[in-house]
Amino acid sequence: MATSFFLTPDDAEQAFYEALNRGDVDALMEVWSEDEDVVCIHPAGPRVVGVGAVRSSWEQILAHGSLDITVTHRQVARNPLCAIHSVIEQLLVEHGPQPRYAFVVATNIYLKEADGWRLVLHHASPALGHEGSQIETHGHVFH
Repeated sequence: MATSFFLTPDDAEQAFYEALNRGDVDALMEVWSEDEDVVCIHPAGPRVVGVGAVRSSWEQILAHGSLDITVTHRQVARNPLCAIHSVIEQLLVEHGPQPRYAFVVATNIYLKEADGWRLVLHHASPALGHEGSQIETHGHVFH
């Protein structure tokens, strides 16, 4: 059962990306709805449905450590019960004197539930053609 209460979809989204940056699967899953119809699609990955499957997918990704991810270019559509956030995620994929980044376009859908705003869908795809980007396409899931 979720213990965090997110007053706004922005609060939920902030918690989602903070959890990714810390590599904290438990905190990440606090953001997700407990509805079995939740959906997560990682870049170049299959459609993952259900809380258990979504958790497992994030455990596999974060088993290698946290993600260094920054959200930019946020667009929001919202009504009193649903919020759709379209963002560009900038992921640091190579450290060093010349850091390299991957860019991902993501859609996050939040619903207002009895226990606050919860994530019900995260759909991410490589941001091909993102201006000014050095897009990395290594055939692996970015997140």
